[in-house]
Amino acid sequence: MPTIIPGYVYSLFAALIVGVIVVCSCSVATSSIKADAEVQQLRNIGQYVAAQSLTLLSSTSDSQSTTQYLDIPSQVGNQPFWIRIANDSSNAWVEMGFGTNPLSSSMQEKLPATVTASGSFVSSTGRAVLQCSVENQIATLTLTKG
Repeated sequence: MPTIIPGYVYSLFAALIVGVIVVCSCSVATSSIKADAEVQQLRNIGQYVAAQSLTLLSSTSDSQSTTQYLDIPSQVGNQPFWIRIANDSSNAWVEMGFGTNPLSSSMQEKLPATVTASGSFVSSTGRAVLQCSVENQIATLTLTKG
């Protein structure tokens, strides 16, 4: 009779270990899915800002200035995020990333237009404002908080 009890204890211990492994695996998978969804939502916000930039560029004529408030969330998941528009000699783009300090990011959305672009916005600081002005056929986009 005493040999049966250790068998049950070992079986119970093995079932407990398997249960912990299954719970941990599900937790890791859920975290990974959540992180992927947050990155995709941030990319969607970047695409939205790029699309609104192009809409603003197309509706602004020479010697005119246009302003648009952007409808973007204050957080993605539980994280604040930042957006920055910039350009170099050949391209303009929208950059985005998580956190409150705009840093260089691998998440970019190119703007298919020749434009001077500058400004950044941190999601927890208010509402994003996109301004476009055209002077001497040179378009300028500025992203600020409103």
